[in-house]
Amino acid sequence: MSGTVGVLTFHASINYGSYWQARCLVEGLAGRGRSVTLLDHESAAVRSAELRSAFQPDLPRRTPRRHFPALGRKVRAFAQAVADLPRSPAFPLDHPERAPDVDTVVIGSDEVWNFAHPWYSARPLFFGEGLRGRLVSYAASFGGHDASHGLDAGWAARLARFDALSVRDANSQAMVAAALGRTPPLVLDPCLQFPDVLPPAPPVSGDYLLLYGHGLPDWFARQVRAQADAMGLGIVTVGYPHPVADTDRSDAGPIAFATLMAGARAVATSFFHGAVFALHYGRPFVAATSPYRRLKLEGLTGSLDATHRLIDPQTPAAAARALLETPVEPVVRARIAEGRVRSAAFLDDALG
Repeated sequence: MSGTVGVLTFHASINYGSYWQARCLVEGLAGRGRSVTLLDHESAAVRSAELRSAFQPDLPRRTPRRHFPALGRKVRAFAQAVADLPRSPAFPLDHPERAPDVDTVVIGSDEVWNFAHPWYSARPLFFGEGLRGRLVSYAASFGGHDASHGLDAGWAARLARFDALSVRDANSQAMVAAALGRTPPLVLDPCLQFPDVLPPAPPVSGDYLLLYGHGLPDWFARQVRAQADAMGLGIVTVGYPHPVADTDRSDAGPIAFATLMAGARAVATSFFHGAVFALHYGRPFVAATSPYRRLKLEGLTGSLDATHRLIDPQTPAAAARALLETPVEPVVRARIAEGRVRSAAFLDDALG
């Protein structure tokens, strides 16, 4: 194999999933014999929005200032982790023509096409505008933008320029199929596709239930507290403070996040990558959807025969308890294995 590859994604976001999917894709492609770098787009406005969200994730409900020192440590840990990633010379987000030349640009492994994203919405860069080289999407997503809303002709024309397209969820698959008249393959999130990049699981799990999410519905917080008590586990919240938790690790950087996931006895989450990491480590888990993340979580669990892990206010306590005591099932692991074969085949064809 030869040729340079530039990965274009949300690599500098203060978000565990964004960091890890970017790192896993870069290192995974490098392991396939490629020279790979992250295309380092920058924007003062986006950076400001990221920092506001890092310290006030639950707006309009404000995070108390007593949590700011821990959240500040998290921000600094992310800055260091991102600095250690292989990145190109920086260029302005809104001037894609200034991006460095590479032979192939791989766009995706995040909700790069999400028109509902609070600060990356409708950025031409992520649709390949102004970029030179072959265009490939890997595990790209429209996030919470429902396929029923459609895609207008201008954006569809940009996608039609791609040399190879793949997506990570059924909603995005339906969107592309309706816009272009061809159905792109479903591939795995890089954290599932390239598992060797992630920290290994400890031989024995810890005595805690890991809680990952913010803006959690009250019913979910009550359910998680009740089940942790019944199981004799403390609750550790990661990334965001939550009053239901016994231990606050809102200061965790991306490496600490993965280590906490790896060691958890069980996981409760409202985030896409919370479910991804629980699936990767085979941990018992439950997930609650929200309007913004519903399509992502339903798409992930639906593709892997794991929709039973999504719970709602009507889920009986006994059923939730059983899920939090049952590791990821063999049929789900089989679907992940099948997905790895399918995803590797896509990359072989797309990158040569």
